[in-house]
Amino acid sequence: MKKNPQVFAQQELKDIVAKVSKLIVLPQGEEPTLATVTDPEKLKSQPFFANAQKGDKILIYTNAKKAFLYNPAGNRLVEVAPLNIGNPEQPQVKSP
Repeated sequence: MKKNPQVFAQQELKDIVAKVSKLIVLPQGEEPTLATVTDPEKLKSQPFFANAQKGDKILIYTNAKKAFLYNPAGNRLVEVAPLNIGNPEQPQVKSP
């Protein structure tokens, strides 16, 4: 698997989805995007990441507009939130 990172990433995604689906009903008919929390301190200002730890996994379902924060070490769901993706025709502007 180390020779083919794409195969490793696909297997990791399947494993995480299988584990999280035992804790909560996940959206069907869509393959999520998987991300990993690498520096939780940089994310603490965002409520979704308030309890995030290094190594936590984020499953992002863009069509279902949901995000799931999962802690693999404790096998627990840390947070679930609606996903707010800006409309390309109406870009969202963040205030400083």
